[in-house]
Amino acid sequence: MTGNCLKGSRPLLSFDPAFDQDPYLAVLKELFIQTFGTPRYHPKSQPFVDHVFTFSIADKRIWFRNYQIIEEDASLVEIGPRFVLNLIKIFKGSFGGPTLYENPYYQSPNMHRRLIRLSTAAKIREKQQVKTLHKMKKMEGTVIVPHDPTADVFATPAPEKPVVIETEPPLVKPSVKRKDKKFKRQRLAKKRL
Repeated sequence: MTGNCLKGSRPLLSFDPAFDQDPYLAVLKELFIQTFGTPRYHPKSQPFVDHVFTFSIADKRIWFRNYQIIEEDASLVEIGPRFVLNLIKIFKGSFGGPTLYENPYYQSPNMHRRLIRLSTAAKIREKQQVKTLHKMKKMEGTVIVPHDPTADVFATPAPEKPVVIETEPPLVKPSVKRKDKKFKRQRLAKKRL
């Protein structure tokens, strides 16, 4: 991504209005302010602002974007990084304790893969059912014609051949090599002449 902001400059934090509506999002807003915000008069921070961190809610997730403020016309250019946060649970303690909030829309990756496999299996099962239904309709549509006794009038049975059983093995013919047979190269040379 194009754009460049100065190292040590303070970011503006921009939050979606939805962060003020739900209490769990208000907790997350305070967490983001403490994590991404620069404390006032911090010795390593610069006294100016040249980029914006944006936190917005879409698809039941928190979308983070980083924009640079261009001085000429005060427009924004995305410079990255960008990422999406999917909230699972909020605990009362650090990595434990009673659960304060649990995301009802969260789906684990294993469950997501399982649902994909189940949907493909359902498609295959539906195709097989359509095939069997098609075969059944095809069988219902065919009319079984009774056997016609006059169809065999011109059919004559073939005469039976006598069965001959050989009790002795066949004689082996002796292989005789021809002495006058020339090699292929000599034959080809003779043809050219």
